[in-house]
Amino acid sequence: MEKRRWITMNYNLPTEPSRHRVAAWRALKKLGAVNVQQSMWVLAYNEKNYSSLEKIASDIENNRGEALLLDCVFFEKKHEDRVISLFHAVRDEEYQELINECVKYLKELEKEISIEKFTFAELEEEEEELTKLLAWYDKIAERDLFGAPESDSAKEKLLEIKQAFDEYSTLVYQHNSKESN
Repeated sequence: MEKRRWITMNYNLPTEPSRHRVAAWRALKKLGAVNVQQSMWVLAYNEKNYSSLEKIASDIENNRGEALLLDCVFFEKKHEDRVISLFHAVRDEEYQELINECVKYLKELEKEISIEKFTFAELEEEEEELTKLLAWYDKIAERDLFGAPESDSAKEKLLEIKQAFDEYSTLVYQHNSKESN
């Protein structure tokens, strides 16, 4: 059986200005890499990830840092499994944060219904929030290379908020249709 390829990135940046360290950290997190040790980041190998890491390495080097990119495989499955469990933990944390925001969104819709705030402006605001939540999920799912356990819960919660928004939208329509008659 052929082993999975990984990209490992190690880097070092001067402590000041801190914005370069923060920028590197944010770029790596956004890409979905996991921090295994101090400045050692790991990502499953594919051309897109490699290209993105090359850009991050270039940015680091342009800011007086050093970066190393390595193409690697794990000697033992237990080590690879440990890294995959890190990916799961990071993605699950992201999914859980999204789920928490979805719960807040549902409470917001319930509040609007209870106070009968059936305005088109409010509907647009709620639709914008729904769009943000759906886009957030897409970003997490794109980084979720190994199917984190919380992904199913996040999908279920998204279905719930879509349904709740549709119901609110119907109420707004019904309320505004009565007024125009």
